[in-house]
Amino acid sequence: MDTTTRQSFDLRLPPFVTTMRESQRLRLATLVRLRWLSVAGQIATVIFVAWGVWWPIPAWYCLALIAASVALNIYLTTQFPASRRLSPGAAAGVLTFDILQPTGLLYLTGGLNNPFSVFLIVPCLIASATQPPATTFGLGFLATVCATGLAIFHLPLPWPDGQSFELPAVYLAGLWYAIVGTLVFSAIYVYRVAAESRALADALSATELVLQREQHISALDGLAAAAAHELGTPLATIALATKEMSRTVPKDSPLRDDIDLLLEQSERCREILRQLSSLSSSSESHMAKLPLLSLIDEVAEPHRNFGVTVAVETSGDGAEPVTRRNAGVLYGLGNIVENAVDFAQSAVMIEVMWSETNVSVTVKDDGPGFNADVLARIGDPYMPDKLRSDRRAGGGLGLGVFIAKTLLERSGAAIRFENRRDRDKSVGERNGAIVTVEWARTAFEEGGSLARMSQTD
Repeated sequence: MDTTTRQSFDLRLPPFVTTMRESQRLRLATLVRLRWLSVAGQIATVIFVAWGVWWPIPAWYCLALIAASVALNIYLTTQFPASRRLSPGAAAGVLTFDILQPTGLLYLTGGLNNPFSVFLIVPCLIASATQPPATTFGLGFLATVCATGLAIFHLPLPWPDGQSFELPAVYLAGLWYAIVGTLVFSAIYVYRVAAESRALADALSATELVLQREQHISALDGLAAAAAHELGTPLATIALATKEMSRTVPKDSPLRDDIDLLLEQSERCREILRQLSSLSSSSESHMAKLPLLSLIDEVAEPHRNFGVTVAVETSGDGAEPVTRRNAGVLYGLGNIVENAVDFAQSAVMIEVMWSETNVSVTVKDDGPGFNADVLARIGDPYMPDKLRSDRRAGGGLGLGVFIAKTLLERSGAAIRFENRRDRDKSVGERNGAIVTVEWARTAFEEGGSLARMSQTD
């Protein structure tokens, strides 16, 4: 199996990640508020230049273009709810207007000579943070065309005393290049930051779901005990009524067999309920606390029957550490062991060590090891396409490793990923992957409180 799939897990991409989520679409109210802010700034600028300093400016034409923005805002506000989230096509249309309207104002007021020409890049930045790449590219291309046109075609820049002001052609070309370069760089930068933030938020949501599922499974014994308690009273009533019927029905009655069967089954139900009632009291005491080796056995046992030898080596100084049962630690270690078994050729070694100050668990396999590119990005959610492989059904998204790493780190652990390079006299140099999870002993024995998850978020 190709080593670029080293992070593959059976955990599949959640449905909310495969399509653009509603919460990631641009809200109409956001664009409307930004446009009102833009309208206020444009009106203030026109009034100041035309009637504040009395420079020559086609003020009424400028106000007509500003009125178009006002009309669009009023239309959008009255026709659609403020909470509406725009589709990529609708957002592209609205942002296109936000490029063309300032372009008209700049044409009337000096083109690229106008210092406000930098505002042409704002709609592209908004698109790069919220819209698909195609929409951002289209808006960026439109802004570039508009900037190019404004460098050539425009009315004179308003200037006092009837004078004219025109930048040298070389300087104007440099200004055009600066605007276009800033647009491209800023759009790419904002898109990458926003995409990584969305991927991280989606992966953390998946982590929360996984941990919630593990906690629900751990709480089943308490639910069973509660159900047994609630069912005990009606079952006792049924048993009492059946015994009364048994006393009044003759032994040779055809109903006798049915009554005896009811008595037998009611007693059986009561025995089952007694066992369920004892789950919380009888098993919780030893299930709530886990010695380190018992935790490792619980993690490793589900992976022992897949044609790969899973061995455990221990070495310790002092008493064996005991931790509180933590669904996140069990899931995180389980995923690491599962991944090692998936890629091992014949054996997986789990080395468990403890001292008075530290506790560590090292998982080694004899598989191909981590690809260098994967090792540099390991732990990131949703690996880039170039680091994935479709040879495994899990998809190679890196989400499983991200979840395991997140859960273990929130329990107080430090995790290290590396490739194995050791030698054995019988087989020579051996390859493989090594994952080391290490806690301070005090943090391990505290069990990595699950409350830390909510506190961190």
